Amino acid sequence: MGIVCSAASAHAGEPAVGRVAEHITLKNGFDLICDHRAPEGTKVRLYMDAAGTSFLEVDASDIVADEPVTLPPDPRPDVKISTAASKGPSVQTANHQAPRRLSDAELQPMLKQAGTRYDLDADLLASVVRQESGGQTHAVSRAGAQGLMQLMPGTATNLGVADTFAPGQNIQGGTAYLDALLKRYHENLQLALAAYNAGPAAVDHWHGIPPYRETRAYVERVIHEYNRRYDLRRRSQASAATQVAALEP
Repeated sequence: MGIVCSAASAHAGEPAVGRVAEHITLKNGFDLICDHRAPEGTKVRLYMDAAGTSFLEVDASDIVADEPVTLPPDPRPDVKISTAASKGPSVQTANHQAPRRLSDAELQPMLKQAGTRYDLDADLLASVVRQESGGQTHAVSRAGAQGLMQLMPGTATNLGVADTFAPGQNIQGGTAYLDALLKRYHENLQLALAAYNAGPAAVDHWHGIPPYRETRAYVERVIHEYNRRYDLRRRSQASAATQVAALEP
């Protein structure tokens, strides 16, 4: 998987010779091109832009490789270019559609709507989004998977997704795909997640979760995150119920 980040533009008045950025590889398989990074305790913040308005925070040990890269200059001031770090296609968007990381609060209404439509827990969908893209609307993997839930172009087309980088459309498409996989594997979440990551053909071939380190780690991380979110929700609901009971005469 890959995350696409904007890089810093050349200074005004200087020749358009390109933009210097960092190509970072994480041990979970993500490739990133980001403007700069900075330590934050035991974490490292990977900033998407020079202003530092958007960043992805990772453990320092998660960074397995880094190298400076020079990106081509923007063709005109009203357009930003997001460039995949590896084999993924380049994506060009106007400023009002600029790549950014969505917060849980921004994602929640879209996740809830999709979850209601397909009868899936919004916290499960949030866990998939977190693992697939980290909430980056224009994430592009080395294989070409796109958007919040990392849909391959062909899959997106089959699901009726016209714009994989439109958050609402991507989430609806990813949720529909996950729902179809759950039905295919008789509501076995582990198998459905493995198929989401490695493809149904791999799951069918191995008659279970494929023996791929990435896929096994993916399934484990999504389920761990889902359990964490579910537990937090349960605790919150229990606390709210206790408060209501205390107010009753």
